[in-house]
Amino acid sequence: MTRSRRPVARLAALGFLSLLSVSAVAAGVLLEPVDAPDWQISEWINGDPGPLSRLRGRVVVINFFQLWCPGSNEFSVPLFKEWQERFAGRDDVMLVSIETVFEGHDVQTPERLRAYVRESGLTHPVGIDAYAPDDPVIPVTMKRFGTEGTPQVVIVDKRGKIRFSHFGRFDPMVVEAFIERLARESDRGDGSSPSSRRPGHRRR
Repeated sequence: MTRSRRPVARLAALGFLSLLSVSAVAAGVLLEPVDAPDWQISEWINGDPGPLSRLRGRVVVINFFQLWCPGSNEFSVPLFKEWQERFAGRDDVMLVSIETVFEGHDVQTPERLRAYVRESGLTHPVGIDAYAPDDPVIPVTMKRFGTEGTPQVVIVDKRGKIRFSHFGRFDPMVVEAFIERLARESDRGDGSSPSSRRPGHRRR
């Protein structure tokens, strides 16, 4: 897993007002819902899902990953492969993976990503995070979501609100149950978010 070394606006900067304890089952924190920013993608593999803002009415589960991140390869990518079968044919849940390369730019190329997606058996949309002209190192969507590194999973509810954001590993069964809970909500939504803090591959 890779943690970023460079400072970035955290989700708190996006408007989270508090971190509240939840039960041992959730084993983490509850985040106040906040409007999800749109992603900015330079290329889509397996189809373009359109802007995130147009996916209202669906629960959108996002995997921020990197090709050379051990946590991505050992945890989040295999998990999303399982989930793409688990949620196949569903109109209320959508999986999206976004490669946010903040290091090893010469190695983690679009060509290698295309091959990786093929070899990994990923069939859901996979996007390559875009860069702003004034910053060729930290990609735009990563900054907008304030992710800490890779892998980081973010869940956006039917109203377009971030309800879950977690860096590193977590209990898949707990989070899968939370996805199902969000899928049962109306577009008005209600509820809380399970999350936990475990080591990952942070940006430096």
